[in-house]
Amino acid sequence: MPKGKLYVFNTLSGKTEEFVPFSGNDVRMFVCGQTVYDDSHLGHAKTYINFDVVARWVRHLGYNLKYIQNITDVDDKIVARATETGEEPIELARRFESRFMEDMETIRVRSSVDQYPRSHDYIDNIRKQIQLLLDKDMAYILDGDVYYDVARFPTYTQLSGMKLEELSRHRIEPKEGKRNAYDFALWKNAKPGEPSWDIAVKKGGREARLHGRPGWHIEDTAITEAFFGPQYDIHGGARELIFPHHTNEIAQAEAAFGIKPFVKYWLHSGVLNINGVKMSKSLKNFVRIRDVVDKYGAEALRLFILSTHYRKDVNYTESLMEDASRRLARMYSSMSQIFNAENGKGGATDASAEEAIEKFESAMNDDFNTPLAISILYGFIEDARVASESREGLSAEAKGKIFMEIASMSGILGILGSDQYKDGISKDAAELISIREKLRKEKRFGEADEIRKRLREEYGILVEDSIYGVIWKKLM
Repeated sequence: MPKGKLYVFNTLSGKTEEFVPFSGNDVRMFVCGQTVYDDSHLGHAKTYINFDVVARWVRHLGYNLKYIQNITDVDDKIVARATETGEEPIELARRFESRFMEDMETIRVRSSVDQYPRSHDYIDNIRKQIQLLLDKDMAYILDGDVYYDVARFPTYTQLSGMKLEELSRHRIEPKEGKRNAYDFALWKNAKPGEPSWDIAVKKGGREARLHGRPGWHIEDTAITEAFFGPQYDIHGGARELIFPHHTNEIAQAEAAFGIKPFVKYWLHSGVLNINGVKMSKSLKNFVRIRDVVDKYGAEALRLFILSTHYRKDVNYTESLMEDASRRLARMYSSMSQIFNAENGKGGATDASAEEAIEKFESAMNDDFNTPLAISILYGFIEDARVASESREGLSAEAKGKIFMEIASMSGILGILGSDQYKDGISKDAAELISIREKLRKEKRFGEADEIRKRLREEYGILVEDSIYGVIWKKLM
């Protein structure tokens, strides 16, 4: 059985609730995936790193998790971009899907996802769901399109908390003849040059043959029903998808299948801004994942994102990213000092390691509080470094336990996965670094600078002072 009680904030109820899956030890989770018409940006990185950690923690607790993330390869944006580039829409979608997968592999989230189903492979599932909605008079056909009749679903605004009259101000699909302005498309009539399929549905005893493609919202409910059935445990995604996308998913699924709730726990991550402004191509502040990873590395990006709680917005700046990079480097430097210090007789007690793990688990069970979890991990590493520099030092056995606990915590966060810390420095160089730290504390900066210069010239070691402490690295 799973260990520890997990509590999550459920957007549907607006409260923090104990996590209790529908089916005992089995958990089913779906997160809205990528619309593959361009390269992945930092907003995508935030969402997928946040839910990667959710998946890692749920599995760590002992649950059997099935995690699905769709690939939207049929969409207006794909069609528009393909028109710009002169490609076939499906060719463009495959090209950017491949690049998306590369990015997900790089930032270490791909292995958490069990499957990435493509929208176009579920056309028949979509047709069946549309038929259910037509049979229940929850949808209607208009000039080859099929629309959902929002007025017939009384709890439509439960997830968003908005009033029905407010909806006309938010992402409304224009179409003359719709029953309500906020009705949304389940199926769109084909336009020249677009990917399209033929489906047959019945309304009022008459068969209607439709030529077109699915609407945006119905692909998700068709895919999740195919994998999970009409009801499952966790639906994740960015907060900006609450309305209309997630709102429409609930309306479709609960009306079609007649089971409530469609999803038990709705988890929403905050958005990512660039220098305090929402990321937008028109504002030319669009930052690709691969560009940041090339400059700072995947672990620094993960540390940056996870240093803010998943439900809060993140503000990306170069200085904050550099700060995360330094903090990561400090952890690696401290780990190197621990690993390469001469073995002694003393060390961190089992109690201190157990206390750190207990605090870490408590933080993660509190709605995935990664900022607190990171501070606990960081503090544990620093305490172990101090112990390694003490008169008694650390025994080989104590070091082994320390690194086992570090791996346990850092593995959940997806950081500190490199063994670069094992590549230590000589005893003389380590001693010079310690002397330099002492001189700086005594404000003898001239002498400290001389040692820094000597470390670079004689030992090939670059020393940097940060707010987290001394960071050193070997020059190539």
